[in-house]
Parts: sequence; C-alpha cells; structure tokens
Amino acid sequence: MDLANLNAFVAIAETGSFSEAAERLHLTQPAVSKRIAALEQQLGVRLFDRLGRQVGLTEAGRALLPRAYQILGVLDDTRRALRNLNGDVGGRLSLATSHHIGLHRLPPLLRAFTRAYPGVTLDIRFLDSEVAYEEVLHGRAELAVITLAPQTAAPIRAVEIWNDPLDLVAAPEHPLACNGPITLSDVARHPAVFPGGNTFTHHIVQRLFEAQGLTPTISMSTNYLETIKMMVSIGLAWSVLPRTMRDDQVVALPLPGVSLSRTLGYIFHTERTLSNAARAFMALVDADRAKLHSGAESR
Repeated sequence: MDLANLNAFVAIAETGSFSEAAERLHLTQPAVSKRIAALEQQLGVRLFDRLGRQVGLTEAGRALLPRAYQILGVLDDTRRALRNLNGDVGGRLSLATSHHIGLHRLPPLLRAFTRAYPGVTLDIRFLDSEVAYEEVLHGRAELAVITLAPQTAAPIRAVEIWNDPLDLVAAPEHPLACNGPITLSDVARHPAVFPGGNTFTHHIVQRLFEAQGLTPTISMSTNYLETIKMMVSIGLAWSVLPRTMRDDQVVALPLPGVSLSRTLGYIFHTERTLSNAARAFMALVDADRAKLHSGAESR
C-alpha cells in the first residue's frame, strides 16, 4: 500500500475536502485526486462519496481510517526509534499549544529549549486545547501544552505543570463591579461572553453555576481569550479569564467564597515512540514544574 496515497486519504477524511487536503499536503488538487483513485483501485472499493462539494467517507472508508492511523503511526514510531539510536537531540518536534499558553507561558521555555538544542526544528501549531488533544491522539503532534481536561484516558497521559486561577471579570464601570459584594445569582442575570461550549474552561464555569441551580445568560461565545477580554473591557458583558490577564481594563467581580482554577500541562501518547527532542522538551518543562513547586513550598 502506497503511503503517499494513504496520507492523502487521511487528509481528506479529516478535512472533508479534496482542496483543503491538497493545501495541507502542499499538492495540487488533481494530484490528490489521482492518489485517491490509485488507492481505491488498489483496494477495490470506493472510499469517499462525492456529492457536489460535500465529501464523506463510505462504509469502506470508515473501516480504513483507524487502520490508516495505525499504519502511519507505526511508520512514524519506527522513524523516531531509529533516529533516537544515535542519542542526538535534533530533527523536527511537532508541538501543539493553545494561543493563551503559547503567548503567556511558553516563551521562556521555548527560548531556553532552542538555545540548549539548536539542532531541533520546532513545528508549533496554535490550536484550541481540545483540538490539540486530538492531534496528539492521532499522532499528528508529539506533544501538546494545553488546558488539561478534568480526566484524561489512556493512551493519553497528562502531566500537570501550572495551576491557572480564573476570575469572573467585568469592566470597572460595569454594574456588577461597582456595587459591592454580589452573588452568582446576580451575575447570572447579566449578559456574559463565554469561552466556546467545547472548551474545558467553559465546562469549569458552567459547573459552578449548575451547582447552585443557575443558568448564566450567555449572549456570545468565542475560543479566543484576548477577544473575550476586549469585549469585557468595553462593558458589553462579564466573563471568566485567567488571573494573569487582569489589568486596569478588567477587574475581578466581588464574589466572596467563589474560587475557580484550571490546570495547564502537557500531554503525550503513551503507545508511541517519543523523539529525543520531545523527551528533552518534557525534561525541561518538568524541571520548570519542580522549580515552581519548590518555590511554593519555600514560601
């Protein structure tokens, strides 16, 4: 089975589009179509239903997809295992991370890593944490530094690094911010802009309100925390943001007894061979975690 054809099949299955798959693979669309035609001829089945611009997997395509992931994963593992034999830390490290972590947590670590291992080429992709999880699960990224899910199931392993306190926030002139202590019931009556419903952060805040039988008034949602901060700062709504993003534009709401936080860390696939570069990066992050914990204990 030709691996180039198999890669084309996976790209189309994931994007749902021949043109997007071609863009991902840096090929022309006719070249991608030719690869799929060759694969379908080799297997003797049709892999995609093409209805206008819509592309969907056939039953045979759905059966092939997990096996394609397995085949390509074994090949990637083999390549990494052979490259690891010489002990050098080099090559390409595919790293997925969220925009917030990439902007506010990773720069010092990445600076130290690139100085220590100049032979490593970093392939950094900025994705929602939930999407980054899928990238690691399917072998498209070796590591992801993300907001961790409350529970992580095998074969993914999560390593906690940072505790990230969250605050319910509003503009300083917002009624919720300038009338003294308030309750969650007060907050729930005002419009909110929330992190997207598929995010771990959204679920953390949702559970806070559900525990008191409340439903927040969500008028808008977006996965970009910088966008949320802007909308809060101009007084359109209240929201939840990491405490590290607070400044004179957004203030914490006066909610006695309310405490929220999320956990940031990295994940990897336990059944895949990690490159020396990935192991070196993990060791660097683990050392940073140990330094943070020892500093907290000394205080």
